[in-house]
Amino acid sequence: MTAVRSGRRPLARVLIALAGGLLSLLAGCGGNSVAPPGTPVLTMSSTNTGFAGYVVLVSAITLAESNGGLVSPVFTPLTIDLARLTDIAEVLGAPGGVPAGTYLSVQITIDYTNASIWANVDGQAKPLAARAPGGAGITSTILKVTFDPAHPLVIKQGVSTRAHVTFDLDAFNTVDLTTSPATVTVQPYALMQPALPDATPLRARGVFVTVEEGDFVINLRPFYDFVSNPSGAMTVKVTDKTYFNVENIVYPGGPGLNAMKGLNINTPVAAYGTLDSLSGVTPTFNATAVYAGESLEGGLQDHFIGVVAARSDNTLTVNNIQWLPLQVFSNPPPQMLFLPTATVTVGSNTLVTEDGNEAAGASLQSISVGQRVDVAGVSSTNVTTQLTSMNATAGQLRLQSTRAWGVLKSATPNSAVLDLLSLGNFSPASYTFTGTATGGGAVDPALYPVNTGTLDESATAAGTLLAVDGLVAPFGAAPPAFNATAITAGAATQQELVVEWVSGGASAPFSQHDAAGLVVDLSNANLGTVHAIYTGPQSLDLKPPSLPASPLITTTGANQSKLLLAVGNATLGITEFQSAAAFATALNSALNGTNKVYRLAAFGQYNSASNTFVATRIDVALHN
Repeated sequence: MTAVRSGRRPLARVLIALAGGLLSLLAGCGGNSVAPPGTPVLTMSSTNTGFAGYVVLVSAITLAESNGGLVSPVFTPLTIDLARLTDIAEVLGAPGGVPAGTYLSVQITIDYTNASIWANVDGQAKPLAARAPGGAGITSTILKVTFDPAHPLVIKQGVSTRAHVTFDLDAFNTVDLTTSPATVTVQPYALMQPALPDATPLRARGVFVTVEEGDFVINLRPFYDFVSNPSGAMTVKVTDKTYFNVENIVYPGGPGLNAMKGLNINTPVAAYGTLDSLSGVTPTFNATAVYAGESLEGGLQDHFIGVVAARSDNTLTVNNIQWLPLQVFSNPPPQMLFLPTATVTVGSNTLVTEDGNEAAGASLQSISVGQRVDVAGVSSTNVTTQLTSMNATAGQLRLQSTRAWGVLKSATPNSAVLDLLSLGNFSPASYTFTGTATGGGAVDPALYPVNTGTLDESATAAGTLLAVDGLVAPFGAAPPAFNATAITAGAATQQELVVEWVSGGASAPFSQHDAAGLVVDLSNANLGTVHAIYTGPQSLDLKPPSLPASPLITTTGANQSKLLLAVGNATLGITEFQSAAAFATALNSALNGTNKVYRLAAFGQYNSASNTFVATRIDVALHN
């Protein structure tokens, strides 16, 4: 569904748009009858432990109805950096006009023709050539994912229904750094599940339509596209606490919404928050932050989104960049690109703002090493060196929330010292800390000082792994080196258990596989070098002496309403289950002596007292 700006009340606007959406979508439907329409709300995320960038084209997502009808709710190919979808999920679309009905499966087409894949190796991005099993090049792969027969995707008339797509990068990629060029062997694996609105942070991106009382409407264009047909509409609700950055001017909620009334239709907009109501054909969204116009990619400047790795006066080295070239005057528009590194020049006229804080008073001095930034300016590439740089002296730079992982060394009620393991998803080895400390010195990452404010960690035991969210302190001002806004014990974050089998996989990878859970046979001859539990940048080997024995991977103790258990591959198809018993039956059938398991990825929490890994999601990837 696409919203149409007019003076009509919202219901009238929705009905007009719904008719147009219905005509476009039914062209892809089978069967002779048309069911009354509803709205699928598609969202997407990924999981990743080892990639700096993973840019591919998702060229199609097609739903199959129980009566044989086919619907493509997202009909625009999407260039996506799957490595970045771990930070925040994206709203793909909310197209009205999809026939109400029961949908049993989905096909997801992934195109690797122009893929750009980079491994995160000791904090440095290393390019990888994508290969299919056996070493041949890979172009396009179609994944068929069958929903749990007991929980199909049901789209109802006149309401919205959420479905979430997940790409598990650790379930389908094997990196080999010993070859020249370094390679990644790809056996794609993805899931899609019916889902309810929850507290998962989302980004809803598109173009402006109109301001209503207490909210505004956007036509959705996900990721970095501004020229394709919109993929539906969404009503964005705001409060007095919503942060606005409209045309590089920062506002609180009410004044920010009022400022949006002056925007031209089709001005780029992105809202951050959570899904609200799905009770109508147009879903609603609760926004905590809104960016519009020149504060967002798609305006009159190029954008680099990356992490500051070094600073010398007003020259920044920015690493691991999503490069979003100017789109307005290009047809077709340039695609999002990955850059391992680039230099950025800032100056006294560079506008610096802090995301989410209209009273921050940010300045050039606020930009320091390890800080995640979105910087806009004029980019250029040297034809001789092929190195890209950006002049942002007349541009703008947004300071974005950054995560630091570290092991606690000591703490007082208002401060902590960490042995820093990663900053902005990359190890301290990728940063030059010269100039970060008072007097021009360098912060010691092994003794990284953090201002915890009211987040008191003084009772936390030394040696505890912590995830710390916030902003890097101003350049040349440490200590502290980091100002925390949230602190989470590593054991309370989502952990990931990953195992790989080599030489074509293992036909008998488990010493136990039943409704009680899975136990990996660590003595299997085809067990690879990957067999660990990952908590942020820290890994725990499954083998003794790290663990007493191979842990039981179980759903007992997990939220049963959140289970997503799957087995399969691109050749056989992937089948999902939301009960341990049904999953165990399917896995027993799959392990028939012919099929072999290539990778296992499970998501949840490890319990050291019982040596169990309590999982809400388990992916068993069979070898293609």
